[in-house]
Amino acid sequence: MNPAAFARTQEIAARASTHRAFRWLHLQEQRIQTWQREAVSIPAPPFGEHDRASWFADRFREIGLCGVHLDEEGNALGWLRAPQAGEPVVLLSAHLDTVFSAAVQIAPVQDGSLLRAPGAADNGAGLAALLALAAVSAAEPEAYTANVLFAANVGEEAEGNLRGMRHIFERSAVARDVVASIALEGAGTETLVTRGLGSRRFRVVLNGPGGHAWTEPEIANPVMVLAGALARCVAEPIPQHPRTVFNVGCLEGGSSVTSIPEQATALVDIRSVSADELVRLEVLLYRSVEDAVLASNAQASRGVLTFRIECIGDRPAGALDPQSPVLASVRAVDRHLRLRTEERIGSTDANLPLAQGRDAVAMGAGGTAGGIHTLKEWYDSTGRELALRRILLVLLDVSSAEYLQALPATGRVRGATRS
Repeated sequence: MNPAAFARTQEIAARASTHRAFRWLHLQEQRIQTWQREAVSIPAPPFGEHDRASWFADRFREIGLCGVHLDEEGNALGWLRAPQAGEPVVLLSAHLDTVFSAAVQIAPVQDGSLLRAPGAADNGAGLAALLALAAVSAAEPEAYTANVLFAANVGEEAEGNLRGMRHIFERSAVARDVVASIALEGAGTETLVTRGLGSRRFRVVLNGPGGHAWTEPEIANPVMVLAGALARCVAEPIPQHPRTVFNVGCLEGGSSVTSIPEQATALVDIRSVSADELVRLEVLLYRSVEDAVLASNAQASRGVLTFRIECIGDRPAGALDPQSPVLASVRAVDRHLRLRTEERIGSTDANLPLAQGRDAVAMGAGGTAGGIHTLKEWYDSTGRELALRRILLVLLDVSSAEYLQALPATGRVRGATRS
């Protein structure tokens, strides 16, 4: 336990302004539920988040945030105060997108604290928490020394490839000014993601002339060649420490049992908490496919195979330094609230800043949930208030003058190591 961080937490928790914020969170649960239900009812498939983002921009304006707009990537942004060049910024975010296509009909059903709908928890819970915290912060802006950027961001799920976070941290005007980043993700009160699970996803395609299996057996078979290449990959040792996974999620090709296919396609997912393992297995995949194609072409009397490998997903891996100031803040808050900090590995919007060496975490937005990423997804907000208090206390601390003064000179981009 960091004594300075705990002392700051005790002082912040004792303020009259903090108690007013706690009271608002207690009394406004019905409003938070309404926000969550309305947000979830707006479809937000990957690359189709615009309507939900626009709805969020309207709510940000109603709350009283400054400079509300949709940026070039589609993120809905709002500031606690009018931004000033070079000032320290704390980012509080929740992703807008879901895993569901635009064709999925979403009709949320509210039964007391229970909300049933695709995306109710992931990330309806995080989005509702974002609005609640924006509202209490806008009511007491003088409680914050650093400015706070509230972001309902795009592109967290699947093929979104963290495009919303990439824009903020790589191309926006405040990219270098963010001193701490908190991503709100799903349910849970004690959860804390401090390690980013990296992933690289590929589409592998082999092409050949195709033919008749009986009369033209000398023609190379792309399905068989690709299967052999993938078998070589999965035969390689895959470490458990650091945990790593090599998965073939789809292998397809051909039109009939008597035909030599003209094309074979595989979808490959490589995941690891280690950036080095991601690179090693990517190289293995390329070499295995290339070697298999070259060997087949050398032996085949007819029909040359060609191949291509496309990267269709890329999430960097990263891990928060155990001495990170933001981690000390969360632990101090959890001690104050008598919570047990559950550090976890996850694939979240925190991946991007963690991989860049920044102080970043992902936190649960309270309540409980089930059926995640299915049409039967549900979220129960019972107990949400405690999680919102937790997030608020962390937000107030990492935005405080004392926290900022304690940061090292390189505090704008520090606190994490690449795995």
